[in-house]
Amino acid sequence: MNYAAFVAENTTLQRPSHVPELILHLADDALPLWQQTEAELEQSGLPPPFWAFAWAGGQALARYIFDNPALVADKSVLDVGAGSGIAAIAAAKAGATTVRANEVDAFALAAMALNSEANGVRLEMIDGDLLDTDPQDDVVIAGDIFYERPLAERAIAFLRRATDRGATILIGDPKRTYLPHAVLRQVVTYEISVPKALEDADVKRTAVWTLA
Repeated sequence: MNYAAFVAENTTLQRPSHVPELILHLADDALPLWQQTEAELEQSGLPPPFWAFAWAGGQALARYIFDNPALVADKSVLDVGAGSGIAAIAAAKAGATTVRANEVDAFALAAMALNSEANGVRLEMIDGDLLDTDPQDDVVIAGDIFYERPLAERAIAFLRRATDRGATILIGDPKRTYLPHAVLRQVVTYEISVPKALEDADVKRTAVWTLA
């Protein structure tokens, strides 16, 4: 199927609440889009359309990068589990030399391509699971990826390997269930407006973290 056409037809260009510098292809309601995705592919049990929303962790990362561009300027950046690409696009606009945006979802890759074009930046799309690899990038960012235990355990091991190699690690997360905050250091906190249908509140207290 034409993933880019599907994304374009089922979203509208919107500005995220906490990062109005950006414009993204976003959806207003998760359930109808999820059902439409399964109908188009004639499959059930597909993952939720994470790519269609500006989640709190991604917004926090993007905001922090915009406010502190020296963190990524003239550096290589990897955004793992990039979703809509919000943080990756912020890094590109803040002056990163290269930005690799990683996802396992074909819809997300298509959404990131459309979103990068809408914001006038270039992302290198990386398809597939990178969590068992050793990243070579200067900066590794991850937003909202600690929502399942197996994923969280693999993600923190991946980020530790990047730290051991000298990379800067930035995590955007509103203390989701499996965030290993005991081994993290909080850098900054934001109050981010989010759709209540997606979260348990209209505003999520969300932090940017790094490894302690």
